[in-house]
Amino acid sequence: MHPRLLKTFLAVARTRNITRAAAEVNLAQSSVSDQIQALEAELGADLFTRSRQGLELTPAGDALKPYAEGLLALADDARAAVDASKGETAATLSIGALESIASVRLAGWLADFQAVHPDISIKLKIAGSGELLRRLGDREIDVAFCFDRSGASAPDDRFARRIVAAEPLVLIAPPGENRADVDLAELAEKRFVATETGCVYRAMVDRVFAEAGLNGPKLAAEVGSIDAIVGLVAAGAGFGIVPRLAVTTAIDRGEVAELAWPGPVRSAQLVMIWRRGRVQPPALKALLASADTGFAPVRPADARPRHAASFPS
Repeated sequence: MHPRLLKTFLAVARTRNITRAAAEVNLAQSSVSDQIQALEAELGADLFTRSRQGLELTPAGDALKPYAEGLLALADDARAAVDASKGETAATLSIGALESIASVRLAGWLADFQAVHPDISIKLKIAGSGELLRRLGDREIDVAFCFDRSGASAPDDRFARRIVAAEPLVLIAPPGENRADVDLAELAEKRFVATETGCVYRAMVDRVFAEAGLNGPKLAAEVGSIDAIVGLVAAGAGFGIVPRLAVTTAIDRGEVAELAWPGPVRSAQLVMIWRRGRVQPPALKALLASADTGFAPVRPADARPRHAASFPS
């Protein structure tokens, strides 16, 4: 079974749709159909059946799926072992990250990394946390940078992870809200702009409220990005809680005010995630080693907010 056929099979199994699978593996729809038919002919069994919800795996497809994943993993390990035996780091690394992490934390670090390792090319891809983990599992990227959600779901044994930085969470408000007389009870009545349930940023907000003994935030709006939160907060729609790295520029420009959360300062752990393997490719080993020394907090977690007075506790 050719790895190319197995990769296409897994794309169809995941998307349950020939068109979406074709886009994912960069093939024409007819080529995807041809590859699935070739695999079915080789195995002597139908792998998919059609339903109202799309393509469904047959019992034969269900049986093949874990072996297809394992064979592709073995192929990766084989390539890594050969590369390691040659002692060469020349390669292309595909790195995925949340947009705010990429622009604030990765740009300078990756530039320094490439200055030391000019033989390693970098491809940087932007996506949400769920999509990053999906791409990592499907071998579309080599490393993902996102905020840790451990505790929110069971750990994925396919991945190794390392905490590379702790990013303080900050309370932001419209520019005119730099008051010192708002306590926790009043804050609980404020309206907040947050991302949608299921997003890693929303999980942070819900956790901060729970740890403060408050019910979930009263929502002014649910949006799809941190940039949208900042824009709505700046326009006066409500308050927001976000990692400081995502709003440093907006705070410096006076577009929003950074306020002190009335309680212990919380932080979000920035994690680097990669697939477990018998052998790490030399280029990935170099990147992991660089991450040991390349990250540092933007500011101390207990640093005093700018452009705002503190809330009393």
